[in-house]
Amino acid sequence: MKKHLIYLAILSIGFVSCEPEFENPVDEDGFYSSGEANFSHFVAIGNSTSAGYADNALYISGQQNSFPNILAQQFSLLGGGEFTQPLMADNTGGLLLNGTQIAAPRMVLAVGANGNPGPAIMAGTPTTEVTNTLAGPFNNMGVPGAKVYHLGVEGYGNVSGVANGTANPYFARFASSSNASILGDALVQNPTFFTLWIGNNDVLGFATSGGTGTDQTGNFDAGTYGSNDITDPNVFAQAYSQIVDALVANETEGVLLNIPDVTTLPYFTTVPYAPLSPANPDFGPQIPTLNGLYAQLNQAFAFLGVPERSIQFSTTSASAVVVKDESLADISTALTQVLMAGGLDAATATLFGMQFGQARQATANDLLPLTSSSAIGEVNQDRLEELMAMGLPAAMAGQFAVNGVSYPMEDQWVLTPSEQQMIETARTAYNSTIQNLAITHGLAFVDASGLLEDLYNHGVAFDAGSINADFVTGGAFSLDGVHLTPRGNAVIANEIIKEINRTYGASVPKVNPGNYNTITLSNNIN
Repeated sequence: MKKHLIYLAILSIGFVSCEPEFENPVDEDGFYSSGEANFSHFVAIGNSTSAGYADNALYISGQQNSFPNILAQQFSLLGGGEFTQPLMADNTGGLLLNGTQIAAPRMVLAVGANGNPGPAIMAGTPTTEVTNTLAGPFNNMGVPGAKVYHLGVEGYGNVSGVANGTANPYFARFASSSNASILGDALVQNPTFFTLWIGNNDVLGFATSGGTGTDQTGNFDAGTYGSNDITDPNVFAQAYSQIVDALVANETEGVLLNIPDVTTLPYFTTVPYAPLSPANPDFGPQIPTLNGLYAQLNQAFAFLGVPERSIQFSTTSASAVVVKDESLADISTALTQVLMAGGLDAATATLFGMQFGQARQATANDLLPLTSSSAIGEVNQDRLEELMAMGLPAAMAGQFAVNGVSYPMEDQWVLTPSEQQMIETARTAYNSTIQNLAITHGLAFVDASGLLEDLYNHGVAFDAGSINADFVTGGAFSLDGVHLTPRGNAVIANEIIKEINRTYGASVPKVNPGNYNTITLSNNIN
């Protein structure tokens, strides 16, 4: 089985200048007003969404087109001061730690050898060295990778802790001291206005890993959490409340943004659950043989009362991949026994029992991460070696180790309905906390979740056109399928401006998203 069972058509991609132009000039007649808000010292606090992260990396032009920087330029029309950002050293992206690369360069859209465009890693070596600490303070306090409880952790930017994972390399670049915290460095600036968009990573890591982390609901010790775990809603509420209380202590105004539904992101909506086409020359001819092998397994499933786990590939339409669903009862032992009773030799029955004890074909309710496209139809090398160690010849082992075809896609490659529900339960609780605090403190509240749902469902229109959440062609999301393009950031900035104007009686002018670029086409790839 060869690669490329999935082909993603990328059509009608528009490109515009990276240099933004604002739709409204400075108003000399005083039409614009800050209302009750004071934009003289604006500070943005959050994670990668605030930092300007895009295309799976942080780089200069992404930072310059971050939504906080777009806001700051509009605020400057109403007395807003300078807005400084901890700019990276280049537009390549990636990080070095003592000269060793620890984060890869950004992604670009490139035309491959087959003539089709697709995401690729930009050529070049990162030049941003973590240990080259920048002198602040910085108005943009967005730190990629930060979760809500990280904002108040002292030492989260300690360079010496980056290598062992106790500190964040992006914050280490610009922390004011080795024991500084993100929140502390923000507060010492005495901001007059702030934006706070934090909490995405408290569920996002779990989602993008295919649910390999742990739902920590009920565990109140955040110090025991892994990077891919879901934060307990009570831990989230306590940490978020403390952040907001600290920010508004001096009657500072600001904006709170809630947490989007990760299942509306291109990262989870691009790869179809049924990508196996009978027209594919590497798959189609094998369908009769595969269905013959699965026939006896399906009979065993029916005998055990789980016929819904049956596996069959269509010769006329695309078929769903085979996945491992850890929420299913593990029937490995019973399955082995039934297969042996049906005449299958012990070795093969044991292999089938082990391999398909929690297997089923995917349904429309399953979400396959964007990264799964490179794994589907590929021989799983770990499984191949395991099978060969069990005594299977290499050729036969290879036949039983094809991801999504003869070997169930592992947990990291599929987000099952039960895992999606864990995420949604936590996210709903987080958003309740955020909205209630906005109401309590009289802060502007932006329903970022609703905006991204609009992008997913029908797109968002602006004066010169519209954008949506389609991967690559939609214009809203960068090539990592999670973070916004400059145009997407312009749309979220406009949503923030709308709520600022409504809450504080201001008249901050919006921007024209059409003046911001989407993705970068380049032949400069590794």
